[in-house]
Amino acid sequence: TEIMVEEGVTVGGILLFGKTPNRFLPHAGIDAVVFLGTEKDYAARERTALRGAMTPLFDASGALVENGLVEQALDFVRRNTPMTATIENGRRVEKPTYPLEVLREAIVNAIIHRDYLLSSTDIELSIYSDRLEIISPGRLPNGITPDRMRAGCRAARNQVLKDVMRDYLYLEHMGMGIPRKIILGMKMHNETVPELIDDQERFILRLLAEQRN
Repeated sequence: TEIMVEEGVTVGGILLFGKTPNRFLPHAGIDAVVFLGTEKDYAARERTALRGAMTPLFDASGALVENGLVEQALDFVRRNTPMTATIENGRRVEKPTYPLEVLREAIVNAIIHRDYLLSSTDIELSIYSDRLEIISPGRLPNGITPDRMRAGCRAARNQVLKDVMRDYLYLEHMGMGIPRKIILGMKMHNETVPELIDDQERFILRLLAEQRN
C-alpha cells in the first residue's frame, strides 16, 4: 500500500496519518496569514502555522483527537473571511466569500501535489482584502501546465497521497476537480475566474473575492 513497509512507516504514511508528522517533515504544513489590504505587510491580522496529518486523527473510541490539515485550513479561512448577504426571491441569503467546496478542493490539491523534496518551504495560504492565494512549492509535475489543468489533465506527483485522499472522499474520482469544482464553482459563486499561475519553482492558485473592474 506504500503506507507501511518492513522498515516502518513511509513518508506518505507519516503525511497522511502521522500524529506529529512535523517531527520528521518540518515543512509538511501550511503557513497561513491574513493581510489587512491587497499587499503583503508585516502588520498582518493573523499569522499561524497549521500542522498535523492530512486526515483527522481519532482515538480508539472514535473521538476526534486532532483535525487534519484540510479542516484546519478551512477553519482558518472561515474565521478570517466575511459572510456577504444578498436578497434572493425577497429573502436575505448569506454566503461566504469563498465557497467551501472550492476551498476544500484547492487545499487538498496543494497538500497532495506539492514537491515534498523542497524541505525548506511550506505551503502558503494568504488571505488579502480582495483575494485568497494558495502557493504550492515546486514546479508542476510531468508536463502539466495551467492550460492543461483547466482542461482536466491529470498528473500526480505523489500518487499514494492522491489515492488515499480520494478514498477518503477528499478528491474528485475523475481528476476534474480544477475545472469542475474550482473554476466552475467560482464562476457560479461570484462570476470570477480563478487564476492558475506557474511561477517557476512554485504554483499559485488565486481566488478573487469579487469581480475586478
